[in-house]
Amino acid sequence: MTEKLKVLAAPIAFNEEKKIIRVFNRFKGLNVADKVMLMDDGSTDSTPQVVRDMGYEVLSHPERKGVGAAIRTLLYYAKENGFNVVVILAGNDKDRPDQIPRLLDPVEQEGYVFVQGSRYLPGGDFGNMPFYRQICTRYLHPILFTVISGMKITDSTNGFRAIHLSLLDDRNIDMNKSWLDQYELEPYLFYKSIKLGHKVKEVPVSKIYPPKELGYTKMKPITGWWSILRPLFLLGLKIKK
Repeated sequence: MTEKLKVLAAPIAFNEEKKIIRVFNRFKGLNVADKVMLMDDGSTDSTPQVVRDMGYEVLSHPERKGVGAAIRTLLYYAKENGFNVVVILAGNDKDRPDQIPRLLDPVEQEGYVFVQGSRYLPGGDFGNMPFYRQICTRYLHPILFTVISGMKITDSTNGFRAIHLSLLDDRNIDMNKSWLDQYELEPYLFYKSIKLGHKVKEVPVSKIYPPKELGYTKMKPITGWWSILRPLFLLGLKIKK
């Protein structure tokens, strides 16, 4: 049975004025969402204005709160405005909007609630990803995530995903915990979706890595990765719910 979806697609960005034009230019000529907008996490550069000048709406935090807080704000906004699916993309030009249908088809046609894009499934691509990042994203995190979730997962850190907002109706999911404000919310929602019995699936997607001088990521090497790994230990050991 298919469901007619009302889809919001939103890159999440902080200080991406050098890349954000390319991010939104990739949506030109595509009909992949009912609305495309920017979720801005308190940028202090011209990122929000650049996007507004291109004709897109911007949802902004007054100051930087973290990726998790930005995702939370975005999901609540979508729920309150009548959308039933949110597609989250990176605001640093790593994701391909033309692949959004890969994420949406399982939601629309098969009733999946959480569809995770994977760079490592057949048909996916991780481009010129630095080798040290492959170690973490292809092996370390997915192996730990698979162990604690009980579901074989190939790419647990990719932020390119589709979430059906019925997930927010589950009372066992609480996004408002302060420890989820940074990168923790993403693995938390992924893990909870699996353990609570929601339909979860991975699909192959591509990741684009920009020229090195533009920077790969704003994630700090130690604190950023601990922020992603921490939920696996806290949830796996049942220290947090």
